Amino acid sequence: MWILEKFVINGGKRLCGSVRISGAKNAAVAILPAILLTNEPCTIENLPEISDVTTIIRTLSILGAEVKVINKSTVRIDPRNVRSYTVSKEMAECMRASSYFLGALLGRMNNASVAPPGGCDFGVRPIDQHIKGFEALGAKVTIENGMVEARAERLSGSSIYLDVVSVGATINIMLAATRARGLTVIENAAREPHIVDLANFLNSMGANIMGAGTSIIKIRGVENLHGTTYSIIPDQIEAGTYMLAAAATMGDVTIENVTPKHLESIIAKLNEVGAKIEEFDEAVRVSMNTRPKRCNVKTMPHPGFPTDMQPQMATLLAIADGTSIITEGVWDSRFRYVDQLTLMGAQIKVDGKMAVITGVANLRPAPVKAVDLRAGAAMIIAGLMAEGTTEVTDILHIDRGYENIAEKLASLGADIKRAPIISDEVVLKEA
Repeated sequence: MWILEKFVINGGKRLCGSVRISGAKNAAVAILPAILLTNEPCTIENLPEISDVTTIIRTLSILGAEVKVINKSTVRIDPRNVRSYTVSKEMAECMRASSYFLGALLGRMNNASVAPPGGCDFGVRPIDQHIKGFEALGAKVTIENGMVEARAERLSGSSIYLDVVSVGATINIMLAATRARGLTVIENAAREPHIVDLANFLNSMGANIMGAGTSIIKIRGVENLHGTTYSIIPDQIEAGTYMLAAAATMGDVTIENVTPKHLESIIAKLNEVGAKIEEFDEAVRVSMNTRPKRCNVKTMPHPGFPTDMQPQMATLLAIADGTSIITEGVWDSRFRYVDQLTLMGAQIKVDGKMAVITGVANLRPAPVKAVDLRAGAAMIIAGLMAEGTTEVTDILHIDRGYENIAEKLASLGADIKRAPIISDEVVLKEA
């Protein structure tokens, strides 16, 4: 007999207190595969305790790396015995970040065979810019039997202009180019904080990467990398989620272990809707005591408003005074969660990449599901806002990116708990 789980939320309670943010998911899922570029052990600290990290560590182990768990947020990985360059469909389909094994294995062995990535479904996830980068470095890329195959005699540096700003392509090219011969220049590169964190990690191993955080990244290839100990940056999206939850519940929450500069676009929109924000060196305090004001949001690559905060923002604007417009500037189909919010009384109309949100006085409790990772966080926020009992199912999506979210929210005064759902067919939650 198999056990699924759901969140049961008794909403209508203000969130108050302080919460500590975990390491960044998006940095961790790039840094862990990057360990393959060295033959010496690496210790990674401040890892978030989430299923995506668990899956990547398991994949490293299957490839031949020796993994030692130091504590819940620290792991030591020794990749010297890695001989395989194949990541199977069973492993890759669980997460989008599996594509980073392409760049890491290509950089290590000049060979990579990786199944197309899974993870959240926002429509088609083309990897054409990844392939363009690999080919510019001298690799031949084909798709055979459902696997992306990349091979090279020797990778050599090149100038690569990305046709669109792509976080995944930027990371993958950085990984492959780190040990390539000569200079690689990535133009129109993504600028997200986790790209800077990956560059800092690689540089701590002896790489020569300049310009991360700008639109032009230069990588001068090195022959070898050494081991290192590295601590991952705080998660800006987890921080933003708790900031939105504080505002949505008319609460008063201090979010600790953050980098306020990474949160500037989120802080700007919270100020616009009427929240009070106080910034400290490594913390922000969010309080709200009035109904939110309407505002318009367009998601953009960093430093714009993050697409990963779009569903959470829509949930807050669902009770705003007036009509708000959200324009999605990154993904083609990121409004799949809207049907779930409308079950709770939200008035939202979607037209392509635009959602028009007419604020209502209150959301009402309802059974809803997490259609993807960030939409799941939005459903939790909606449940916290609605007076009465809301159940959120399909929470395996949420576990991919949020460490102990129920426990953290409960520490702020939320009435939220996990509860089992019994199924005889499939295991969706590991013990």
